[in-house]
Amino acid sequence: MTARFEDMLINSLLYGVLAAVLIFFYVPIFTLIAFSLQEGRYLTLPFEGISLKWYGELFKSATALTALRNSSLIAAFATIFSTAIGTAAAIVAVRYRFRGKLAFHALTGAPLAFPQLLLGIVLLLWFSVLGRWFGFNTGVVTAIIGHVVYITPFVMVIVAVQVYNFDPQLEDAARDCGATTWDVYRHITIPLLWPGIFSAAIFAFLLSWGNFYITYSLAGSTRTLPTFIFSGIAVGSSPLYPAIATLVFIPGILLVITAAGLRRKYSGGA
Repeated sequence: MTARFEDMLINSLLYGVLAAVLIFFYVPIFTLIAFSLQEGRYLTLPFEGISLKWYGELFKSATALTALRNSSLIAAFATIFSTAIGTAAAIVAVRYRFRGKLAFHALTGAPLAFPQLLLGIVLLLWFSVLGRWFGFNTGVVTAIIGHVVYITPFVMVIVAVQVYNFDPQLEDAARDCGATTWDVYRHITIPLLWPGIFSAAIFAFLLSWGNFYITYSLAGSTRTLPTFIFSGIAVGSSPLYPAIATLVFIPGILLVITAAGLRRKYSGGA
C-alpha cells in the first residue's frame, strides 16, 4: 500500500510539474492570440469586442508585408547556408582525425556560448569597418551572414548526433561495389543522415525567423517581423502587433508538427 501511495504521489508530482510548465509556456501565447482578436484599437481590458479586422489590416500594411518578405528571405538563405556548412562540419568533426581537432570543436562551438546581443554588436563592429573599406552598408546580406554565424553551430550539434549513429560499413559496402566517393555521399550518406539534417534545417529556420538581437544589429534600415513588432510596440500598443506575432508563431508550430510526423515515419511509427 505504501509503495502504491508513493507511485501515486510521484506520478501526481510529475504530472503537476508538466502541467505547470505547459501553463507557464502557453498562457502568454494564448493571451497574445486573444489580444489579436480584440476589436478595439488599444490593448486594454475588458475587450470592446471580438474581431478579425486586425489581421485584415495587417495584410493591407505595405510595411508589414515588406517585413514579412524580408524575414522569409533572411530565414530561407540562413537555413540553406547554415545547414550546408553545419552538416559538412559535423561530418568532419565526427568522422575525420586531424591535427587541431580539439581547437576545431572549440572554435565551431564558440558562438553557442555568445549572447546574441553581444554577437550582434561584435559583428556590427566588423561590418562597420569592412563597410568603410569596401563601400557597403548593413542590410539583408549582413543579417544573413550574422544568422549563419549564430545558427551553424546548432546545426552542427544536431547533425553530429545523427553522424555518431551512422554505420560507416554501409559506405564501405558501396565502395566495394564500385561506387565513387560522390555516389556514396549522394546515395548512402546523405539519405541516411537526412532525418538529422532536416531536423537541423527546421531548427535553423526557426532560430532565424524569430531572431531579434542579431537582426536588429545587422539589418540596418531593413525591417523584419521581429524588428517591426518591436518598433511598433515601442511607440504604442495596438492589436495589430499581437496579430503579427501570432502569424510569426504559426510557421513554427507547423514546422514542429511536420518534423514530429517525419520523425515518426523514419522511426517506424515509434
